[in-house]
Amino acid sequence: MTSDPIADMLTRVRNAIQARHPKVDVPASKLKIEIARILKEEGYILNYKVAEEGIKKVIKIYLKYSSEQAPVITAIERVSRPGCRSYVGSGDIPRVQGGLGINILTTPKGVMTGRHARKEGVGGELLCRIW
Repeated sequence: MTSDPIADMLTRVRNAIQARHPKVDVPASKLKIEIARILKEEGYILNYKVAEEGIKKVIKIYLKYSSEQAPVITAIERVSRPGCRSYVGSGDIPRVQGGLGINILTTPKGVMTGRHARKEGVGGELLCRIW
């Protein structure tokens, strides 16, 4: 069992991209499904599917590559960790790579990108950055 399941998900995706795998399987949770939804909406992955393997649910994340086989996700990193949580207000949400990347936040209104949270006027816990 991992102490930080979100970091485990991000590491699995990062490792699969480096190895040029077409898909990666991640143990499912509601928060991880929301993160996968945002990655699909923002165009960083092709698709995701929640499947049941026996008792456990698994998220199958289908990775996206350009025509030259370069991965769409250049970097994906955890910001808020169990040992050092990172919370931001709506006005303090940082821009990633000058607006070329996204932040993913958990807010009182649900899981959303930094851009959407700024528009809604809510802050929250800064989970990760992707570009």
